[in-house]
Amino acid sequence: MNTLTSGMLAPAFTLLNQDDQPVSLSDFKGKKVLAYFYPKAMTPGCTVQACGLRDSKAELEAHNVVVLGISIDPVKRLPKFIERDNLNFTLLSDEDHAVADQFGVWGEKKFMGKIYDGLHRISFLIDEHGKIEHVFDKFKTKDHHQVVLDYLNQ
Repeated sequence: MNTLTSGMLAPAFTLLNQDDQPVSLSDFKGKKVLAYFYPKAMTPGCTVQACGLRDSKAELEAHNVVVLGISIDPVKRLPKFIERDNLNFTLLSDEDHAVADQFGVWGEKKFMGKIYDGLHRISFLIDEHGKIEHVFDKFKTKDHHQVVLDYLNQ
């Protein structure tokens, strides 16, 4: 796994959102984008993480930040997650993990002694010009939104 780092250009991508509509990183020129990769919609950790971002939307917007949640879930699973938890940001489907590969967040994981390939929970703050400003890779799901806000407020 070769995760992208601060200062690198974020890969251009287009993925389908919860409404089965294409969304591109380039759609957000002039804004910062928090592209956060999460393993699976509607699981406990991913729900806590998403709800923290949902509840911080106004603060994130005050910093000119748009949130894009990216997982390998199929498009049809995403609206259920949004509806169930009243999520107020865009979710994107990366079923073939092509974008996750480009960002370097797809790779070997261990869980209960088993080794498998999967999506790592890493977030990228991409600046208004498409460069990675900061990588968030050390946080608890319940604190993710606060770690991002603390960075933005410094």
